[in-house]
Amino acid sequence: MKRKRQADLIKQMSDKEVAVQLAVTQLILLAVALVTSLFLFESYWSEWLSMFPLSYENWLMFGVLPGLLILLIDLALMYTLPKKYYDDGGINEKVFENRSFSGVLFLTLLVAISEEMLFRGVLHNELGYIPASILFAVIHIRYLSKPVLLLSVLFVSFLIGYMFEVTGSLTATITAHFIVDFVLGLWIKLGKWGGKNGRDG
Repeated sequence: MKRKRQADLIKQMSDKEVAVQLAVTQLILLAVALVTSLFLFESYWSEWLSMFPLSYENWLMFGVLPGLLILLIDLALMYTLPKKYYDDGGINEKVFENRSFSGVLFLTLLVAISEEMLFRGVLHNELGYIPASILFAVIHIRYLSKPVLLLSVLFVSFLIGYMFEVTGSLTATITAHFIVDFVLGLWIKLGKWGGKNGRDG
């Protein structure tokens, strides 16, 4: 019932209002990551900097390639399953459909940076791989009533979390997260989301 009310509320909001709400939410997550790490990290700057290594091989192997793998799986689901299985209540369409290219770029980069810094940079380091991965899925509350979306976000969370477990690199995880969100955002903007190319069932 609560999620239905949320969907109804989203429908009443303009595209700009939904995008602004998303940006504000992500800035809050980023602020939480930066502030909590002040108390949790023994050496604030050195610990953050250590999570942004400049390694081309790690970036390609644990950032670009996993991002492309997740993207291919998402696109395969979109084209084979009825739209109702991965419809999030129209939020993604509201956010991206009428955004400019630079708007899609900014929002998806902000989401990737803020969520990875909080869930991988802080929570993964403090709570561990599994709790942080589960919490990442839980914040995507609108997916909880959609089994396909829930399984998808759990898969993504545990895969990206594993990449961080192996490398300790936010450069890699932000890259993977960004590739998925940016391309799917453009997919929506270009009108290729859901029933327009997939199945309407």
